[in-house]
Amino acid sequence: MSIPSSGLKVLVIDDSNTIRRSAEIFLKQGGHEVLLAEDGFDALSKVNDYEPDLIFCDILMPRLDGYQTCAIIKRNVKFSGVPIVMLSSKDGVFDKARGRMVGSQDYLTKPFTKDQLLHAVQELGSEKQGIA
Repeated sequence: MSIPSSGLKVLVIDDSNTIRRSAEIFLKQGGHEVLLAEDGFDALSKVNDYEPDLIFCDILMPRLDGYQTCAIIKRNVKFSGVPIVMLSSKDGVFDKARGRMVGSQDYLTKPFTKDQLLHAVQELGSEKQGIA
């Protein structure tokens, strides 16, 4: 039995329009509110303005990469508890470890499926709401 989603605010940060759009479709089908950002700088202002419940963050982006973006978000006391899932086309142990070092809770390899994305939201979203 799964916990019904109360519709979390999810921010998807990725420089690929295709990834952003597919994540948006999957998350909306799961009943979530979706915010999109195309790079780390764009994401930082959206995190501050919209206070998402969960963040998916690509690693390889121009200007500010995913590790830097994650570290900046986690350093802010107001957002340090927001779960962050790193997204990467590489399934490397080093990438996963580095993601954990900057504060990410999970790691999804692209291309991800709708089930993988919604499972991560369910796991981490319920954790954030204190349900788990």
